[in-house]
Amino acid sequence: MEPGSELSEQVATRCCIAGGGPAGMMLAYLLARAGVEVIVLEKHADFLRDFRGDTLHPSTLETMSELGILEELLKRPHQKMSQVRARMGGEDMILGEMRYLRTRCRFMALMPQWDFLDFLAEQGRRYPTFHLRMRTEAVGLIEENGRVLGVRANGPAGPIEIRADLVVGADGRDSKVRSCARLTVENTGASIDSLHLRLSRRADDPEYLLYSDRGKTMATINRGEYWDCGFTVPKGAAAELQARGIERFRADICEVAPFLRDRVTELRDWSDVKLLTVRVDRLRNWYCAGLVCIGDAAHAMSPVGGVGINLAIQDAVAAANVLAGPLRQGGVSTADLAGIQGRRAFPTRVTQRMQGVIQKQTWRGFGKSEPVRLPWPMRLLERTTLPCRMRTRFIAVGIRPEHVKTPDVYN
Repeated sequence: MEPGSELSEQVATRCCIAGGGPAGMMLAYLLARAGVEVIVLEKHADFLRDFRGDTLHPSTLETMSELGILEELLKRPHQKMSQVRARMGGEDMILGEMRYLRTRCRFMALMPQWDFLDFLAEQGRRYPTFHLRMRTEAVGLIEENGRVLGVRANGPAGPIEIRADLVVGADGRDSKVRSCARLTVENTGASIDSLHLRLSRRADDPEYLLYSDRGKTMATINRGEYWDCGFTVPKGAAAELQARGIERFRADICEVAPFLRDRVTELRDWSDVKLLTVRVDRLRNWYCAGLVCIGDAAHAMSPVGGVGINLAIQDAVAAANVLAGPLRQGGVSTADLAGIQGRRAFPTRVTQRMQGVIQKQTWRGFGKSEPVRLPWPMRLLERTTLPCRMRTRFIAVGIRPEHVKTPDVYN
């Protein structure tokens, strides 16, 4: 809020969540369902954004099942993927096989994130304690005597002050909340960036999620009428690639995924390509008195495995399990907040480490012009189901999956 600006509104609530992404919306829904007054601040007017992670893994679908809303969710447009296949070094490879799982849903649901967030908002509005404020951005914190007591925000009508028993930072990897709280971010390093683009899809196209050969790697997600593609480049190399021209980039795509040769001209120029700068980091402490961070605000993940949404959902479930009771009773202790980090920090560290291992294995051919094959010991091991089972468990379920323990006090 600018000095001298007049407040348009002052509000009090039990919990104020900055950020209407998967972590924030899921936590708000769970708390409202448990009878906790909660306000979510989302700076945009809607959830519609391109190239946002939208893979709902079996762990997230299991959570939806526990809440009794899975069938309703799956009425939304989505693609089911029960097997994850890759074409690496000219060889077919199964990265994941969901039939090995013991979850209710043995598939991943590819659903645009805006549909998923709209669904959570719709479910949240069933409860009188759920309040979602669009076009409202958290810009600062209210602090007194070393404790966070609320949020300063800018809304459609002007500056707002929201007093809350607890503030939750769920506003993404560029979190304003964690910055204002002066929480220390540890950068664990990322060696890649990603160029995102769309190319039309045909019914007879091969169905591989990942193509990797000759030092180039591209992921392709089936969106029905088009492929949502992510072309991986070494960290900081995007400018150099652009300097080489769009024609050279089209050729790179054709080299790694030849079936797209007859449609790469759909990329008219670099305005049809969006750079995603990959960051991998985590907070040293996720909390301070009166505030806790979850999701990307607490730990930015690599795109490897598309597990970011699911880590965020698991954070939200764990946070709700810890916070619902204390918030209903009117007080959250620092020990409660430490308990959230204690529960979720280990899965975060292990997942980031394993993402790094997978990344090195998959993108080990950067800069090479000749075909790259898997080492023979790996090819031999891949003939067994062990590597596939391990990858499937890691990607589809994750480390230490959470289960809903909060009640629905209205039913």
